[in-house]
Amino acid sequence: MLILILYFFIFIVVLQVSFYLGVFGKFAFAKPQKCTPKRIPISVIVCAKNEEENVAKFIPLLAEQNYPDFEIVLIDDASSDNTLAIFEDFEKQYPNIRLVKVENNEAFWGNKKYALTLGIKAAKKEYLLFTDADCYPTSKEWITAMSSQFTMQKTIVLGYGKHEKIANSFLNKIIRFETLLTAIQYFSWAKLGHPYMGVGRNMAYKKEEFFNVNGFIEHIQVRSGDDDLFINQAANAKNTTIAYLPESFTASKPKTSFKEFFTQKRRHVATANYYKPFDKLQLGTFYCSQLLFLLLAILLLAFQFQWIIVVSLLVFRYIIAWTIVGFSAGKLKENDLKFWFPIVEIVLIFTQINIFITNIFSKPVHWK
Repeated sequence: MLILILYFFIFIVVLQVSFYLGVFGKFAFAKPQKCTPKRIPISVIVCAKNEEENVAKFIPLLAEQNYPDFEIVLIDDASSDNTLAIFEDFEKQYPNIRLVKVENNEAFWGNKKYALTLGIKAAKKEYLLFTDADCYPTSKEWITAMSSQFTMQKTIVLGYGKHEKIANSFLNKIIRFETLLTAIQYFSWAKLGHPYMGVGRNMAYKKEEFFNVNGFIEHIQVRSGDDDLFINQAANAKNTTIAYLPESFTASKPKTSFKEFFTQKRRHVATANYYKPFDKLQLGTFYCSQLLFLLLAILLLAFQFQWIIVVSLLVFRYIIAWTIVGFSAGKLKENDLKFWFPIVEIVLIFTQINIFITNIFSKPVHWK
């Protein structure tokens, strides 16, 4: 029996190494990007609902971008706080700000996709750049860096939305590492010609891509997924590229309690159920192989069965994975996270299991 478990463990190690080298290595070992400014007209789109504190701080950072031709489309999704009033003040202050006021619609009550659709239709530029109300660009060259990756063929650009670092916080390391690992995955698959998701904190596409798939209509009933479900539907090898120039990053404040983080990830996992079959398969295979790698190693070592082989495979897998994560973290300016890889990975594995089980018995809460 133990010999069969050992063979299965070897298979899982080979599978894990294949993911890290064959898939994630495409991003980890990619050449540095070049920024060739395109100067194409850009509409920056921000949708907000009850975000008065964040928009007051972050919208001026968008308005101060060093770019010759851009507008900012601010969408107030029926906020009950002072978000709309702040937007109206910004509209008076900055001539390139366009305000879209969304009233609750009985058919689309509280649906962010409805609000975003109105904002996209109101945008005057052909190229759209998206970020969230609680995000801000880390550079005044953000628009320049993101738009520089557009070509005649590449009309969807996937960017990186990082989280701020909080000193001496283990939870912060967990959140930031999960964000890093997610980015490694969707960047790598995009480079392989199979893009499957993006994040609304930082992504861009030509307006025609939105209308080519009739916007969000195919998943309008799903409250989340204005970013990843849209990319899962619209992106392909021909029209999609990635941006990982340091100037192209956005940042946002991370959750400060595990409960908030857990709730957020429940929404993300629930949305992934609507991905294309292959994308669900590759994600499920990777996460299952992570769990099995850990459990089988513990089992075999507990029985001290062929422990030299088991330890050798453990070391081999961790060297490969750590190398890939390290190179990727360097590209995304998250170098401190690579030192925490083994510990944080174990925490995230069991967090994923908890999320999966919890989602079976209850539905996560979505847009405010």
